[in-house]
Amino acid sequence: MERTPNMEITTQQTIYFTEEASSKIPALTLLTNLGYKFIPPTECEALRSNSLTSEKKSSYQVILLPVMRAFLAKQTFPFAGKQHNLSEAAIDKVMHELNPAMNLGLKAANEKIYNALMYGISVTEFIDGKKASPTIKLIDWHDISNNQFHFTEELMVRNTEGTSNRVPDIVCFVNGLPLVVIEAKRPDSNKEGKSTNSEAISQHIRNQGQTEIPHLYAYSQLLLAINGHEGLYATCGTPEKFWAKWKEEHIPEAEFVRLKNNKLNNEQLNALFNHRSTRVKDNYLSLVAAGELTVTDQDRLIVSLLRPDRLLEMTRLFTLFDQKAGKIVARYQQVFGIKALVERINTFDDSGAREGGVIWHTTGSGKSFTMVFLSKALIWLEELAQCRLIIVTDRVDLEDQLSSTFASGGVLTYRDRKDAMATTGKRLAEQIGQGNERVIFSIINKFGSAIKQKDCYNDSPNIIVLVDEGHRSQNGENNIRMQQTLPKAAFIAFTGTPLLKDDKTENKFGKIIHSYTMQQAVEDQTVTPLLYEERIPELNVNDKAIDAWFERSTSQLSDEQKTDLKKKFSQRGQIYQAEGRIELVAYDISDHFQNFKQQGLKGQLACDSKASAIRYKTALDKIGAVTSVVAISSPDTREGHDTVDQESKDLVQNWWKSNVNKMDEKAYTKAIIEEFSRDDGPDIMIVVDKLLTGFDEPKNTVLYIDKSLKEHNLIQAIARVNRLHSKKQFGYLIDYRGILRELDTTIEKYQDLAERTQGGFDIDDLKGLLWLN
Repeated sequence: MERTPNMEITTQQTIYFTEEASSKIPALTLLTNLGYKFIPPTECEALRSNSLTSEKKSSYQVILLPVMRAFLAKQTFPFAGKQHNLSEAAIDKVMHELNPAMNLGLKAANEKIYNALMYGISVTEFIDGKKASPTIKLIDWHDISNNQFHFTEELMVRNTEGTSNRVPDIVCFVNGLPLVVIEAKRPDSNKEGKSTNSEAISQHIRNQGQTEIPHLYAYSQLLLAINGHEGLYATCGTPEKFWAKWKEEHIPEAEFVRLKNNKLNNEQLNALFNHRSTRVKDNYLSLVAAGELTVTDQDRLIVSLLRPDRLLEMTRLFTLFDQKAGKIVARYQQVFGIKALVERINTFDDSGAREGGVIWHTTGSGKSFTMVFLSKALIWLEELAQCRLIIVTDRVDLEDQLSSTFASGGVLTYRDRKDAMATTGKRLAEQIGQGNERVIFSIINKFGSAIKQKDCYNDSPNIIVLVDEGHRSQNGENNIRMQQTLPKAAFIAFTGTPLLKDDKTENKFGKIIHSYTMQQAVEDQTVTPLLYEERIPELNVNDKAIDAWFERSTSQLSDEQKTDLKKKFSQRGQIYQAEGRIELVAYDISDHFQNFKQQGLKGQLACDSKASAIRYKTALDKIGAVTSVVAISSPDTREGHDTVDQESKDLVQNWWKSNVNKMDEKAYTKAIIEEFSRDDGPDIMIVVDKLLTGFDEPKNTVLYIDKSLKEHNLIQAIARVNRLHSKKQFGYLIDYRGILRELDTTIEKYQDLAERTQGGFDIDDLKGLLWLN
């Protein structure tokens, strides 16, 4: 049939919008320009097999065997003053060790392969009858040119049951090991409002299943989902909600444009297109000839993460295995924050002291793991190999949380974690002056007693002090004592809340090194946006309402009795603690929370005193619609000695005796956190100060606020409900105190930092992150 011009246009458009033309070929050409060598599928299959394996068995094999063996054949080891090549038997031993033990599951297999990449594989050799035990590296981390970078497409891999094949779109190899798996989709989705990258992620997750092709993913370090327009990245075992965007801070846009538009030579073109139809190649060439190609976010993702030096860097420095969270690959703000931090602490002032500064990454963006990534850099970067870390917090629960994260992330063993804890000021003084622990954890106030010890001094510049939540507890003596004790150390303040115009944190620690704002976190979907609602207006406390309430409550009293009562309730806070009001709010919370309860989500109730917390617990239990747990610190003998609320002392202490009894406060706090995190645990955690900040539970969705909050404490508190969870669209702030004005004021005070670090700031944009209902 004769073809009309309109038919030709339709055919061209169809070609351009196929998965192959829109996302796959742009990815293949870009990888070629990044220095990877393309291996067509048929050749790749041959490299995966050898004369001893059948074609069926080779489809299980995912390593490019000759490539890995060739790399190993070039490796040498020292013995008796000479360098020696590996024997064939040693090479066979390494290849055998590289077969993943899938019987323990994908996570264990992936971690074993990762450790082999990082630390090498030990073999036994005999030289002139003498035994040598060298450790052989699988990647040359220091000289990238010594490694081989390949990629292929349509890699056919037999599933574990031997019943069918899965075919990932693109796989990238380093020295024959498949470290990157990419799934590509066309840009237009059949599902309205949903990116086709969701389909690509779903394929990745399916293919990691026990009966699928986990033996490919056992080697993977980065996983990409692309659709021509944009892309997301993750690593082995990452749930869909944590697949992330990448925003590049170092590679200039001109470099993306150059790589995108670099013309392929004939050899490269033939490798990519000879197994395709002529029409596909002609369409690509006509597209290139038509003018400069536009750089997409897919291109930026591929260049940023898969440029050979960046891929090795992400693998070595920015990947962790955490017992709770699984395998983690850093987000872009963590990568560039650490890069900036390493550059800063490698700078020295005139006295020979390392420079410090402030890392401001908004609450919920992974600050604790950023600290762990830094500690990894200390292990692997030669320029920091002699450095020691001192991590300083202002609360015991934060110290415990951070030390646990370090141990879980593999930077500390659990035995090292015990040795790292500065249990007393004397112990801290010994660790500082005479110890050799690579990592030390201390509460800030221990420096007060430590400095009195003669051992408590170290003028080495190879000490890096990380201060968690640097805006708190760092005024006056505490900070001065740290500076006196460690005069040449680098002091780095990590904060999750912005620094105010009148805050002296910068003056104490140095300039801002890197920042990641609330607005960036919401745009990146790193945290959940917040929905604000003011509830039960008639409960709002104002002078008129107080007077009306007082008159109703004292109608039967004499004038003298009224005067005496007014003195007792002279402080507004006592009205908020009145039992009738608490009972009314408790009914409202019980009713409001039902929708969250049905979804298996959790909530917190912030109130202004321990006595109020206990009264709320009593009221909620009496209503019986929600379950709750109280998180408070132990009472002391001074608690409640005032004329306003005389019974609070007995109330708090009696409750503590009945419910906690002889249990240690730390053990009690740990127990209620574990209880709250269980699906069948309490619905609501009632808090005063403890666990209102620095406590993360993704299911925590709604914060009921019956407490005056300001500035840092306000931002920290509302961030308790901004963690990502599959059932959460928003974090909900239910306000019984009218804090919106305070929130507006706080945001305005943060303008100074945003202007200094972001090159411009619009308060209305930031306020827009808080949806008003």
